[in-house]
Amino acid sequence: MAETGVDALAVSIGTAHGPYIKKPELDFERTKKLRENLDVPLVLHGGSGNPDDDLRRLIELGIDKINVWTDIALAYMEATRKNLNDPAGPHPLHDVLHAARVTAREVVAERIRLFGSSGKAR
Repeated sequence: MAETGVDALAVSIGTAHGPYIKKPELDFERTKKLRENLDVPLVLHGGSGNPDDDLRRLIELGIDKINVWTDIALAYMEATRKNLNDPAGPHPLHDVLHAARVTAREVVAERIRLFGSSGKAR
């Protein structure tokens, strides 16, 4: 880390990008040891689809940033699909996309609350 000058480290603790086929086996002990030995923010890729309690525990153990793009993208796509397939449709495209954006914002707001980040913007 000293040689590269990284300012954050994406850790390998059992997560993966994209939707999970089965629940990942997270390595909480590795997370704890990484936090004890490293003085940089720890990043979790593949945070989507993990149980809320596991994500809270990882935060308690020292994970600083959790990537949840798949959760956001899936919610956006489902809202779009729902509106495009609405029997009362067709809906104007701007209405379909607006509903998808609202849904995505709701997912982001829920994750901000879950991660304990509400009111901490700088």
